[in-house]
Amino acid sequence: MHNRRIRLILAVLLLLLAACISVALAMRLAMSPYIYISASDIPNTQVAVVLGASVRRGQPSPVLALRADAAIALYKSKKVRKILVTGDNGELQYDEVTPVRKYLINAGIPADDIFLDHAGFDTYSSMYRARNVFRVDSMTIVTQDFHMPRSLFVARHLGMTAYGLIAPGENTRSYVREVPASLKALLDLTVRRQPKYLGEPILLTGSGTSTWY
Repeated sequence: MHNRRIRLILAVLLLLLAACISVALAMRLAMSPYIYISASDIPNTQVAVVLGASVRRGQPSPVLALRADAAIALYKSKKVRKILVTGDNGELQYDEVTPVRKYLINAGIPADDIFLDHAGFDTYSSMYRARNVFRVDSMTIVTQDFHMPRSLFVARHLGMTAYGLIAPGENTRSYVREVPASLKALLDLTVRRQPKYLGEPILLTGSGTSTWY
């Protein structure tokens, strides 16, 4: 009886794992037509969205800097008109967006064209707020390959025209984390989760400096 229960538990766990992997693979397959590796090939959109990642001593981490570089390439090649930097700034001592804003300024991006979303606590929240707060219709997401299918899947299922430009920087652990994260994204979309913070609309036709603080 004890062994049978253990086998049943293991079987259920394996089925759950298979389901999670299937969701991640299905997202990658469905979103592959919208993923690009060159800024010169990608369609024009309204805004480049830089998804958050860790910062180190007030500077973008290498992964985050590579995302910012991809957004810079899009802007300078006139593929986008604005850049929206989204990430976690839920505490005064932790800020993923301001270091990217400074990085973009140093690269010559005009201040008025840089918008900050301080409440992009996860990918779903970033996409939801892009649509509902910043009123984005079309976007080019810049992130690494492991993160791209889930990001595009959420954006497109929220009704936005979205493409993805792959930034360099990969590691195996990141792909493994995408397995449960993809399932969570699907659940968020299914229940239509509303992020904790929304607020008044911020139109990209104005100056991005109003979003800096």
